[in-house]
Amino acid sequence: MVQVDVFWSYAIGAGCGAAAARESLREPARELLADRRFTATVLFLGCVFAPSGIWLLWSFPGWETMHAADTHTDLPGWLVAVFAITNITQGVLGYVVAQALWRRGHHYLSWVQMPLGYLAMFFILAYGWDGSGYRRFFAATTEDWRSGRFDPIAFLGSDVALTLYAMGVVLVPLLLWMQTSWWARGLRTDDGAGPGRIRLTGLVLLAVFGLGLGTAIAAAVLLTLLGPIVGLGAVAVLVVAVLHPRSVGGLLARPFVGAPAAAVNPVPGIGRTVDA
Repeated sequence: MVQVDVFWSYAIGAGCGAAAARESLREPARELLADRRFTATVLFLGCVFAPSGIWLLWSFPGWETMHAADTHTDLPGWLVAVFAITNITQGVLGYVVAQALWRRGHHYLSWVQMPLGYLAMFFILAYGWDGSGYRRFFAATTEDWRSGRFDPIAFLGSDVALTLYAMGVVLVPLLLWMQTSWWARGLRTDDGAGPGRIRLTGLVLLAVFGLGLGTAIAAAVLLTLLGPIVGLGAVAVLVVAVLHPRSVGGLLARPFVGAPAAAVNPVPGIGRTVDA
């Protein structure tokens, strides 16, 4: 959806950036544009992620805009162009931020950029801007939204859902393969030991749907029950409590950031070697 893809793109880039930074510690330092993992991330964003958003916007303009627009004629050309561009640029931003944080020794902050991005994305889906986000998501057509009908089961068989399934078959496995490959090689010790790809895949999915989706749903419920003023305070406490390094977020991040290894490459512009 137009409103959430900016956060989704950032989360994708951040997940790739942290994994790439961990793998690259044993390699000579390279400039960003000479980094093959950055190239792979941009290719994924430009050739897989961004086209999927444009496809959905063209085929289902009402659903893709959370029913803020009914048809293509309600969308100015510049908005469509900005949407397409940010699907790539925000991913690049996430990659650069996560990689920079990791190389400066802020490993948990680097890792948590991904679940933070997904948390923001899922919060918009669950709450939206007026508490109706989940109802907008499960309304496949503008007619369904205007009728006030809420039927998640019917949505699962809609043309929108079928399109999402087909896209997910390509997008999700490819993204998980990229990230877990880089994590697995980066966390491998000198004797070849390290977490397996299957375990890493499970942990990445837990970060996305446990930390990201779970916290977003809880935040949406708090805002709905407590109202905007008290609810915002409660949401802030919730997010800090869940994502604090000594809480659930830190526990889930430990397999990614706690493996001992030393970098051999000084970070460009910093002039020192960073410990992993």
